[in-house]
Amino acid sequence: MKLRLLASAAACVLAGSTAAMALDGYHLESMIPLEYKGSSWDYVALDAAKGHIYVGLRKEGLQVVAAAAKKLLVTIDKTVSANGATLMPEFDLGVSNNGNGTLTPFAMSTFKAGEPIKLGEEVDTSHYDALTKRLFVNMTGEKGASDIVVIQAPGMKEIGRIKVAAGKLEHAAMDGKGKMYIVARDTSLLYTIDTNTMKVTADRKIEGCEQANSIDMDRANNRLFIACRGKDAVPPVLAVMDSETGKVVHKATIGAGNDGVVYDAAAKRIITLDGVSAVLVVFEQVDKDTYKMVEAVGTRPSMRTFGYDPKTRKVYGVTAEGYADPSRPILTAVAPFYPNTFVPGTFGVFTYAPK
Repeated sequence: MKLRLLASAAACVLAGSTAAMALDGYHLESMIPLEYKGSSWDYVALDAAKGHIYVGLRKEGLQVVAAAAKKLLVTIDKTVSANGATLMPEFDLGVSNNGNGTLTPFAMSTFKAGEPIKLGEEVDTSHYDALTKRLFVNMTGEKGASDIVVIQAPGMKEIGRIKVAAGKLEHAAMDGKGKMYIVARDTSLLYTIDTNTMKVTADRKIEGCEQANSIDMDRANNRLFIACRGKDAVPPVLAVMDSETGKVVHKATIGAGNDGVVYDAAAKRIITLDGVSAVLVVFEQVDKDTYKMVEAVGTRPSMRTFGYDPKTRKVYGVTAEGYADPSRPILTAVAPFYPNTFVPGTFGVFTYAPK
């Protein structure tokens, strides 16, 4: 009997060791401090070839950080109220998406900025379609209505506007064949846009998803990865959808406050970053309809947007130490104690790396 108990205990230890070995082992590798005066931030973009991280700060402007040197390189001119950058390396061109309703074009090689291009009241973000060489710009909308402004690169000329029946358009994914899939947080719908004709061709309800926020795509298998923040009795989930049929083939729990998801085809990994729960969740793609969680790693509160380097598999997120000041408005729709005040000297780029 004693021998059987010892053997059972040894088997448990071995099973635990095997499970531990299966982890990707994401951990905090470094923190790069950035100048921060208490404003807010939004999207992060990564030029993996050059190792440059673009961070949109709405007061300081668009900051460029050298990942290897772990230092700030430059704050790009004429980018005050920056929400983040969209990069078009084939033209040595980037744009800062600015909250004041402008795009600021700049050269990725020199960071020299051109004159801001006024599009409207407020720009949220933009998405580049390499097939048509077009930039699709999310304008902050009103209840039930938004514009997507279409800009032809590299000349940066406006060629059209797309009306979408949603007030809060978020992230988008391109299929490389002329379709853009974009989600709306307020309607929890997936909109399909023809990037050639610049028209909405479909809108689909995402089963079991509330507050759809982030999206990426497995182009080879026509699978969309949609991170949903959840609402009321519907929890935050990662929904995997067949882009051709609209069927949700898999759902998995993620953390609250998501604002980023990425699919790594080579590693067969899907990563979400969830700011309210302060967690980075990693899933393995077993096959196109089968997924399993690899690990959930504690990060920092309010870290929700990130850049991802598929070569090193490193995640670059941004945040600062913050707290909810009851004398100021609190975004209780996001979380009861969502931070509205941040501590100077604590903001920076946090690098998470696998073991």
